[in-house]
Amino acid sequence: MSDPILSVRNLVGGYGKMTILNGTTFAVPPATITTIIGPNGAGKSTVFKAIFGLLKLREGKISFAGRDVTNLSQRALLNAGICYVPQGRNIFPELSVRHNIELGGVAAEKGLDLPQRIEKALDLFPALRRKSAQQASTLSGGEQKQLEIARSLLLEPKLVLIDEPSIGLSPLMVQQTFGILKSLRDRGVTILMIEQNARSALEISDIGIVLELGQTRMTDKAERILNDPRIGQLFLGGAMEDNAA
Repeated sequence: MSDPILSVRNLVGGYGKMTILNGTTFAVPPATITTIIGPNGAGKSTVFKAIFGLLKLREGKISFAGRDVTNLSQRALLNAGICYVPQGRNIFPELSVRHNIELGGVAAEKGLDLPQRIEKALDLFPALRRKSAQQASTLSGGEQKQLEIARSLLLEPKLVLIDEPSIGLSPLMVQQTFGILKSLRDRGVTILMIEQNARSALEISDIGIVLELGQTRMTDKAERILNDPRIGQLFLGGAMEDNAA
């Protein structure tokens, strides 16, 4: 079995005096889709913020590609090969689609051929290529989410953290977005995802992680988690309709 590309060990942290992560520990294999599930308040989005340096940890260690990246800056993490696509819409609506993608390169190190990378990103998203000169505000909700993903790929990340990619999307756009994530996985990119539609996310995933009260309750093949009656009763029912913590 390959060494994990990402390893988090005994993460402790939160907001002010409130502790959200209580020893969170898991590992993510390379070139996989791994989905974190758990009830509202489990700490799912908080662990993403910790990985991407948006939350300073009190304890614990985060390793990426064999390197300690605990509490590094976002710029350093981007150049190390980690990108983060947060919840909601995070685009510049008055700028063109192409200009939005270009902004994914602001943290790039000198010497990168950004125009070529923009073309490679647009190759993955034919709808964005057709509308590359339009204002981003004219895109549908699903196309805007695709734009966020395209922008995140400009630095050719090895790991993409994506939080709730299906929120507000039609079933067809959800299917297309999940198809894009599978395509990235097949190209060797590792995807770590939080998704409100846990069942659908696990169906396209290789690994599932169950998080509860800031602690990892289970890590297993996604298929096994889907078929585990205990997990189905606790985490794949009504509780999973809530937004992530």
